Amino acid sequence: MRIFVLGAGGTGSLLAQLLARQGHSVWCGDRDVERARRFLGEKNEIEVVEANARNIWSIVRAGRGANLIINASPAVYNQIILRAALRLRAHYLDLNSHLTRHPFRPEQFHFHSRFVAKKRAALICAGVAPGLTNVLAKRGAEMLDVVESVQIRLYESTESQDPISTWSAEVAYDEAISRPRVYRDGRFHLTKRFDERELFRFPPPIGEVPVYLAAQDEVCMLPYTLPVRDVDAKIGGNDFQRLRRWYRQGRLSRSRGIPRKRFPETLTPRAVAKLIRQGVLENARFSAAVLIRGVKGNERLLIRWDASFPTLYQIRQRGLITTPIPYATAHLAAIFVKHFPRDLAGVIGPAELPVAARRAVLADARSHEFRVALKIRRLKKLDEEEY
Repeated sequence: MRIFVLGAGGTGSLLAQLLARQGHSVWCGDRDVERARRFLGEKNEIEVVEANARNIWSIVRAGRGANLIINASPAVYNQIILRAALRLRAHYLDLNSHLTRHPFRPEQFHFHSRFVAKKRAALICAGVAPGLTNVLAKRGAEMLDVVESVQIRLYESTESQDPISTWSAEVAYDEAISRPRVYRDGRFHLTKRFDERELFRFPPPIGEVPVYLAAQDEVCMLPYTLPVRDVDAKIGGNDFQRLRRWYRQGRLSRSRGIPRKRFPETLTPRAVAKLIRQGVLENARFSAAVLIRGVKGNERLLIRWDASFPTLYQIRQRGLITTPIPYATAHLAAIFVKHFPRDLAGVIGPAELPVAARRAVLADARSHEFRVALKIRRLKKLDEEEY
């Protein structure tokens, strides 16, 4: 395919390189071409053209001739880029939602009928979380007769002396100031930020850590796909603890805008390498768990998926200069592109992919250096709360 990647930052630049290795014809668009080139690397031959995600005509000019538009820009520009993809009669893929048109339904679905009319597919939220987590939730639900609840648990930790944006600063800021959504007893609710503290046990070497409610797209996607009563998402780790502390101190406010001191620009590979050499950035980890409770026959079961991704140290051992979240997100997005549903039309989420495509995505994820483990446990009649 001819693929245009809009947004050549930490995730988009790596994704473009992975797609080029798959044999696709790839070029990138970014409003800051010089900075994009620093992310791609001086010797990289992938073309970078100027494109402003705020301007539909800028995107159309830069993406002309593409079969697939990949939106690796902040989700606030989703609707503009979706319109550009329609004008180009191109397929579309993005990494997350902004939830602006409706608080409990991704804004991308508003474009469903238009993509159907153009006979094009738009695969949304196709990264790790959301993305792989949606696929794991759907696969777990398929193992049950009745699905009671789905819980997403994430761990994000950066061992550094100062605040460092190892992935999108805009996405991290939006996550910090947005009210979490939950789906309880078959209804959506907005809840308090950093609420409902819970001790959750991730696989070693992480162990038990406190997690808190967070604004995650899966909560606003899975209830439309699965016959489930309860869905929530929580995040733990020192990155999220830092956001929680700033919020409790009153230092995070939507009206004040993004404070660059606390949310600096995403590090380029060269800047990451420099901080590692200086000992400022020591390590970083990223892990995800998806828990599905329900009934199979006469038994209540807990189906648990654990997905662990290479640490910063392990990534460096492979000779790469990137951090765990963009590394995992770019690789999963490349897998979703590999199995992109070009025969379908409309806006779909990862859990709505055909069975064969979902199983292929999961198989490819497990065949990478990612660890995706499944555990099934019988539950008592009353829920066991120990994870």
